[in-house]
Amino acid sequence: MANLRFKAVEEASKKKAVEVAKPTERPSEFYAKYVFDRAKMFKYLPAEVYAKLVDVMDNGAALDRSIADEVAKGMKRWAMDMGVTHYTHWFQPLTEGTAEKHDAFVEHDGKGGMLEKFSGKLLAQQEPDASSFPSGGIRNTFEARGYSAWDPTSPVFIIDDTLCIPTVFISYTGEALDYKAPLKKALHAVNVAATAVCNYFDPNVTKVVSNLGWEQEYFLVDEALYAARPDLMLTGRTLMGHDSAKNQQMDDHYFGTIPERVQAFMKDLEIKALELSIPCKTRHNEVAPNQFEIAPIFEETNLAVDHNMLLMSLMKRVARKHGFQVLLHEKPFAGINGSGKHNNWSLSTDTGVLLHAPAKTPEGNLQFAVFVVETLMGVYKHNGLLKASIMSATNAHRLGANEAPPAIISSFLGKQLSELLDHIEKADKKDLFDVKGKKGMKLDIPEIPELLIDNTDRNRTSPFAFTGNRFEFRAVGSEANCASAMIALNTAVAEALVSFKQRVDELIKKGEDQTAAIIDVLRQDIKTCKPIRFDGNGYSDEWKKEAAERGLDCETSCPVIFDQYLTMDSVKMFEKMNVFSLKELEARNEVKWETYTKKIQIEARVLGDLSMNHIIPVATHYQSQLAKNVLSMRQIFPTEKADVLSSRNMKIIEEIADRTHLIETYVEELVDARRKANKIDSEREKAVAYHDTVCPKMDDIRYQIDKLELIVEDGLWTLPKYRELLFIR
Repeated sequence: MANLRFKAVEEASKKKAVEVAKPTERPSEFYAKYVFDRAKMFKYLPAEVYAKLVDVMDNGAALDRSIADEVAKGMKRWAMDMGVTHYTHWFQPLTEGTAEKHDAFVEHDGKGGMLEKFSGKLLAQQEPDASSFPSGGIRNTFEARGYSAWDPTSPVFIIDDTLCIPTVFISYTGEALDYKAPLKKALHAVNVAATAVCNYFDPNVTKVVSNLGWEQEYFLVDEALYAARPDLMLTGRTLMGHDSAKNQQMDDHYFGTIPERVQAFMKDLEIKALELSIPCKTRHNEVAPNQFEIAPIFEETNLAVDHNMLLMSLMKRVARKHGFQVLLHEKPFAGINGSGKHNNWSLSTDTGVLLHAPAKTPEGNLQFAVFVVETLMGVYKHNGLLKASIMSATNAHRLGANEAPPAIISSFLGKQLSELLDHIEKADKKDLFDVKGKKGMKLDIPEIPELLIDNTDRNRTSPFAFTGNRFEFRAVGSEANCASAMIALNTAVAEALVSFKQRVDELIKKGEDQTAAIIDVLRQDIKTCKPIRFDGNGYSDEWKKEAAERGLDCETSCPVIFDQYLTMDSVKMFEKMNVFSLKELEARNEVKWETYTKKIQIEARVLGDLSMNHIIPVATHYQSQLAKNVLSMRQIFPTEKADVLSSRNMKIIEEIADRTHLIETYVEELVDARRKANKIDSEREKAVAYHDTVCPKMDDIRYQIDKLELIVEDGLWTLPKYRELLFIR
């Protein structure tokens, strides 16, 4: 068995960088090559149809089904010009991935032959089998009907020989069974609410757009080593493994020179991403060994979510061509940084970014302050819900350690913005205020130009930090669908803005000046949301105590955190903003609890199997070798000398015996805990039981295995170790 490990290490060491075809054009010239973007729409669609479709995309106009046939005809012509033979409705079910069913552009021609055909009806909707996708009880297994419906605001694209059409996915009875449908509702809600508030300051604003810039972190592992780790293959993370003597403690990987093989992978990935109009901008080494990041330019949130889901799928395909496996699990390796997906969120109008300061006028700065504070109001009122929106069995391992934010939602504003809000709260409301922009910093080095310093620093432990012209939601996990966090955040902000406008309008009706009314309500909200503002160390025990005193949600149990979706405040907000019904929320929580249970269940089974089939046999085999050595010593040397010479081996023999006995005992207890939990009917209570009784046993088993790894002969250990997994060769 040991030879398999060393063979995997040897194969990994022989990997060479794959040559990447260098495009002859500049990126701007092959950008969106495989996307039916506006330029291609203009070319392939009649002018009247093009105008109507653009009106839908830009202004939210209702889609005229009468133009669907013409759009489908143009799409098919473009797709076939590109060598496409199939089409699919591409959607995002509650599996955290994407789904697609491919159909060919073929129909009988009535003369014994075939012809290529694609109608508006096929473009507009399909009927995928809904019974096998998670529905939380909305649909029975024997009730299979569900519908996918075209989302014209997200352009169709080509993967290989297939035209992919982004769609929403709903049940036969109308409930959302995906992430896109409620996301679009949340974006509509924040658009309506924010536009109404913007009109206090600029009556010409007709639309507010939610923007998202995600930062995708990931690990790369040699494919041969990955194949030799069943836990990585089946769960996405290492269920055992002692720390490497060197990992990230030297800080030498962060922003370091990108390894040649990784650079080749990144170039290949970027070319393919740009061809699909994913605007990749940034790439670099992350903090942990073998950890990297890719980030795009900001986009409208719905499109950004689609692009992130597409990129995660693309990454896996490209990585395999380069002899890698991509790990998107939030914590694939213990003791080093996990991977997040920071969601940089902002709002913009027809005229500019709402969270940008300083503005040209005091009124503009007042608008800036309103949107910052009302964002904080939404986050404060629904801090538990926002935590639930990013929580999962996998992200729970990452939060609160190795630079990841803690499992308590708070917001860092920085000194200048905090001082501004304090000034508004206390100053005479006739005293208009200003917001400082970037200030200069001169260095005592003549050749270095003056630096422009942002009006906020960064706080690496803050889950929701203001970073200049946006908020950075840092708690989102690397394998998550960004839509989950964006649904909760945009809906919470929409609710806060609606409340703000209602209260301002009431004061205006009573005769108060508009600006004075805005400042009055703003002051109230600054005081109300103060508990969410925290600029200190989120890792400290003092903060945990203080956060509880402030009334912030400090729950750490993943299944219990999901309860936040069903609190009175959450249900009221989602229903009022027309994002989720109570039935949909209840169903989604059933899916969340069931998913949590299944993930822990799989991990527990894998760990039990590896313990009994790999670890204990290897440890006892080494133990037998040591016992033979001890017996040989006693045959060669006098008893006293033999005891001295074999004392170390005897200690190891005893330690192996003790630890393998504990592992066997813990595995039995683990199996028993699973059996008891599996008998629980309630999905919530079952998930809680897995968290409370199964997970601790897994930790106990891992501790003993990691200790054995240190004492068993290296040549006998069957599983690639951290020192081999974490360094690209």
